[in-house]
Amino acid sequence: MSKKSFQFTIEPWSVVRENKEYPTPIFNLLQRKMRLEAKDEKNEGNFYVLEAPEWVNAIPITKDNEVLLVEQYRYGIEQPTLEIPGGMVDPGEEPMESIKRELIEETGYHSANWSSLGKVSANPAIMTNYTHLYLAEDCKLIASEKPEGDKHERINVHLLSMDEFLDFVADGTIHHSIMVAAVARFLLKSRREM
Repeated sequence: MSKKSFQFTIEPWSVVRENKEYPTPIFNLLQRKMRLEAKDEKNEGNFYVLEAPEWVNAIPITKDNEVLLVEQYRYGIEQPTLEIPGGMVDPGEEPMESIKRELIEETGYHSANWSSLGKVSANPAIMTNYTHLYLAEDCKLIASEKPEGDKHERINVHLLSMDEFLDFVADGTIHHSIMVAAVARFLLKSRREM
């Protein structure tokens, strides 16, 4: 498979001014005044952007080829979801450190066999961050108690066969877009290694 890189040709906009309009513990709403100075066009406008920390997630697989998933309630859609483990990168933490911590916190499992699946933009039209995607293989249970998660996080851990996992992605049971992106990267990696 070729490693050809794409050459972007569109001119970038530059930030003239940035104001923090509304801070929250998870993200900040920014207003950016931006300018385009292309040879055929000059333009300026105000844009709203969500400044968010980097995120991480991982597809954790046990030695029996089962996938670890977390079931949790999501306040945005007001429904429970079935997801791969993940979370925010804490200040001063590297993404790999964060996902190792999140895997243990959310599932009680640990892996010594990690690989990167790259990173994706959550929503580049309005968000500043990326989600770093990982594969955690040979996961082993190290915590005998049920994971506690964060203060407002109730989590149930599920082990599914690889076929069940992929079926749930295909039928929309697993519908979180960043999780689906991780699955796409995982399948591409698997195909390339065949």
